[in-house]
Amino acid sequence: MKNTFEQQAGTSLFVFVLLLVFTMMLHPTGGSIDHLFKATTMLVTTHAVAVFAIPIGWIGFWGLTKKLGTDDFLSLLGFATVSLALIAVLLAGTTNGIILPIYLQHYKNADQQTIDAITPILKYGSAINNAFDYIYTGAFCIAIFCWSVSILSTKKLPVWLGWTGIAVSLTIATILIGGVAVNTLTGLRIFGAAFVIWLLSVGTVLRK
Repeated sequence: MKNTFEQQAGTSLFVFVLLLVFTMMLHPTGGSIDHLFKATTMLVTTHAVAVFAIPIGWIGFWGLTKKLGTDDFLSLLGFATVSLALIAVLLAGTTNGIILPIYLQHYKNADQQTIDAITPILKYGSAINNAFDYIYTGAFCIAIFCWSVSILSTKKLPVWLGWTGIAVSLTIATILIGGVAVNTLTGLRIFGAAFVIWLLSVGTVLRK
């Protein structure tokens, strides 16, 4: 039997999750500039995988939106918001994982005085990256919440999936309000774990 687009979208979400888990598990932790030089290959690899995952995830999210109905306001708002989140992921991953290593290669053999001189530039780049982190985290939360409410109102997917999505989005929001920064590896993994659980559930339902 030929797979429907919904089933293919569910598969896309599975692949998206797999690539996200790969990125989160192998993502190098922060450190000194010397550490960044040593972790350049892994830094570029993990972020390149994250960037590659974006269009795959986008297709999966469109499949979910079509299932709930493109004439449903909350469903479409969820898709618009997740599109914003994926753009922020692209910018964050490119800034921190590709631009930064390329920029640092010019200073691989620099003396300490030169390293001290570029440190403010690196801090500015980190601030830009952190801003994108907060944007995509908030946007993902809003998207999940919108889709979950749409699920509860349209009944086109199991109701438990809607309640789970609401719980996930509110949990992530509570963690952020509680002071866990999303720009830390711990914050990223907490957010990623909750996000992955819901995506796997959605992918499973779409596959069926």
